[in-house]
Amino acid sequence: MTNQTIGYGLALLLLGVGGYLASGRASLTALIPAAFGVVALACGLVARNEAHRKHAIHVVLIVALLAVLGTARGTVGMVKWLLGTAPERPMAIVAQTITFVLSVGLVVLGIRSFRAARRAREAAAG
Repeated sequence: MTNQTIGYGLALLLLGVGGYLASGRASLTALIPAAFGVVALACGLVARNEAHRKHAIHVVLIVALLAVLGTARGTVGMVKWLLGTAPERPMAIVAQTITFVLSVGLVVLGIRSFRAARRAREAAAG
């Protein structure tokens, strides 16, 4: 989970900075994915320490869940766009959709990781 967390953080960081630069630095809100990415990257680096891994992964999964909730509306906008209704801010819709997909993916991986760890503890205990 540590490497996935670092990858997620880097992807969001690049998405946010890239979106900000591609928009001609028109809006600081384009950096929102980068903010999530910085937190995720920090959690991934902290998670390299076995003593702090569990807490760091829990934090990054909360961050990813918040990202899912915060970008769901943009993903709905992407569906509407695909069905023919052009969005007012297409770059924002694309960035939100990418953030949504990456965040859902990390949450799914995290849940699978937690379940595997629980099963391993149960198998070791008895």
